[in-house]
Amino acid sequence: MGIYIFVSALIIIACILQILIVLVQNSKGGGLAAGFTGTGQTMGVRKTADFLEKSTWSLAIAILVLSLVATASIPRGEQARESRINEQISNTIDPNAVPVLPSANQQVPEQE
Repeated sequence: MGIYIFVSALIIIACILQILIVLVQNSKGGGLAAGFTGTGQTMGVRKTADFLEKSTWSLAIAILVLSLVATASIPRGEQARESRINEQISNTIDPNAVPVLPSANQQVPEQE
């Protein structure tokens, strides 16, 4: 159970970083890279855009791998709790064992 929580926390952190990196990028070549433009700084812009693109792909792959690891580390067997549906099925009452109550249409025998 501990590894599952740890991997889930890593997935959340990677997702937040992914969101931040995507928000920094601009689809038209602007974003964070546009702030570094100036005389003779075209290589700096290109390196920043390359870094953002590589980090986007790296985090996407990391999220995919961590999701697979989290799925594999879900507690099962004795550690896993029985599902609520199975609990309800096992706690149901047999409809044939329920006592039949008199209805309003039935005549109640009179006592003398």
